[in-house]
Amino acid sequence: MVILRPTKKLGSLRPLAESVPACYDTALGDWYVNRIVVDRKPLLLLVSSMSLLPMLLPARDVRGLPARLGILVAARLRRCGIDPRAIDAEHQAMHPVVVGSTIDRSVLGIMVDFAKAVPYHLEPGQWNEDTLELVEARLSETPCHAGRSADRVIFPKKKAPDLLCSKWLTNRPLQPSSGGPIRIM
Repeated sequence: MVILRPTKKLGSLRPLAESVPACYDTALGDWYVNRIVVDRKPLLLLVSSMSLLPMLLPARDVRGLPARLGILVAARLRRCGIDPRAIDAEHQAMHPVVVGSTIDRSVLGIMVDFAKAVPYHLEPGQWNEDTLELVEARLSETPCHAGRSADRVIFPKKKAPDLLCSKWLTNRPLQPSSGGPIRIM
C-alpha cells in the first residue's frame, strides 16, 4: 500500500480516506503531489517522501492519478536506471493507493523549491512533454535539506536507488547458482 498526499490545490483529487494507515509498504514512502503552472501549461509535481525523488507530468486526468501512480513511478524508476527487480517489487507494493492529507512540511518545502526551479530548466515556448524527463533528472541532482549536516543532505538521484536496493534486493534469499558461488537472486 502507498499513500498519495495531494496538496490543497488538488484536494478535489478524490475524497480523502477516512482512516489513513500510519505506515506504507514501499521503499520510497508516500508520494506528495502538487499542481504547478509553467508557461501557462499545468503540470503535476510528485515527490517521494523518503527519497525526495521528483516526477513531472502533464496535469491530465488528475482524478485518475491514484490508479496510474504505480505505472508512473515504475516508468520514472526505469529512467533512473534502477534494477528491474526492485522496480517490480516497488510497483507491486504500491497497491492499493490510499489518498490522504499532507503531513510532512519538510517535503512540502522541497516541493516549493522544486516548483520554483522548474521554470529555469524550461525555455518558454520551447519545451514539450519529452523535456520534462530532462527537468526531472536535473531536479533529482539537487541537494535537499542542504542546511543540515553533510551526512543528512539528500540527493534524490542517489537516495532512491539506495532505498530500493536496501528494501527489495538485500532481503532476497540466497540461491545457489549452477556450479558457482552462491549469489543473491
